[in-house]
Amino acid sequence: MTTDASATAARRPGEQVLTALGLGAPAPDPADTSTRSFPGGGRWRTEIPSCEGPEALGVVLKEASRLDVPIHRISQGSGVWMLTDAEITEMVDATNERDIELCLFTGPRGTWDIGGSTRTDSRGGGLRARGHDAVAGCVEDAVRATELGVKCLLVADEGVLWTLHRARVAGLIPADTTLKVSALIGPVNPAAYAVYERLGADSVNVPSDLTLDHLTEIRRVSGAPMDMYIEAPDDLGGYVRMYEVAELIRRGAPLYLKFGLSKAPALYPYGHHLREVTLSTARERVRRGRLALDLLARHGADGDMAPLGSRLPGELNRFDIQS
Repeated sequence: MTTDASATAARRPGEQVLTALGLGAPAPDPADTSTRSFPGGGRWRTEIPSCEGPEALGVVLKEASRLDVPIHRISQGSGVWMLTDAEITEMVDATNERDIELCLFTGPRGTWDIGGSTRTDSRGGGLRARGHDAVAGCVEDAVRATELGVKCLLVADEGVLWTLHRARVAGLIPADTTLKVSALIGPVNPAAYAVYERLGADSVNVPSDLTLDHLTEIRRVSGAPMDMYIEAPDDLGGYVRMYEVAELIRRGAPLYLKFGLSKAPALYPYGHHLREVTLSTARERVRRGRLALDLLARHGADGDMAPLGSRLPGELNRFDIQS
């Protein structure tokens, strides 16, 4: 795969003024540039997260049209089990109409389980599926969602990921189902990232506090698409990295730019008691996306977006499945 020229030629924030004052930074090292891209072309895609139902989805789509924000993927965090069949079908139809990938979370997860260890300082078992029954619930969600037309599933457990990958290989869920690893368990080193790819991940949400060098290290060992919050929710650190978007793409492509929102109340698991904050934050996530895209354009780095409607990750490395 070739490196996009615009990825290395883009202007960095404040570059002209700082150079004139003798404070210019060294030129980017071409060796740091990711040589990878999405199949069909493009080095970055967009994602609007925490879209918790049809009403929030409608707000996102309306605001995206108003602000001219291109969207490749919309994801939800509460879980398949928190939506009715009618709600899922409505979301599937609305995203299919606009050729946007819809990604729903499989549940249950440890934070809503009876395990007290998840509330300790060490977080214990964390977000993973505790025991056979939790894995079974995630599989049940996956089967139900894919039967209703959902093509992307969000997972927060290595065992669930491997199980669902085996299920699609065996034809138990559709073969073109994509599996996305949650930021809640995102890997923080290249060896771990490569393991998630081999377990069946089609995109991996890394923590938003990884350094640019960390992204380069990951790209040297894995071509699996990377998801990254440009602005992270507070429970994931609250980081805002808008001025780094061009460099994040240069180092991390193929990359999903994920427009989260800091200083916002937690929404999971969603219910109508959270309706107003869910709709207002959905609208603001799209606006944050517009701000990030405007920065990319201002720095001459908004080229090479993947075509809208593209969703598959390309050929990836997998562990062998024993019969």
